[in-house]
Amino acid sequence: KLAYPIQNKKSGFYHLFEFTAPGEVITPYEQEFRRDERIMRFLTVKLDKHAIEWAEKRRTRLKAKA
Repeated sequence: KLAYPIQNKKSGFYHLFEFTAPGEVITPYEQEFRRDERIMRFLTVKLDKHAIEWAEKRRTRLKAKA
């Protein structure tokens, strides 16, 4: 369930994609996200050192559960 309606929709799916790429690759991805009518919102961020450490711990935990 979404926190607030977006384009009259009250539910949706959240996906987290983590990838490493040079900066010039990001713009074409964002253009495709804007063009795709199935994508209501997206957010692209650069992880700082603390976020990278958190992501590594999270991956380790998920692998241990599997």
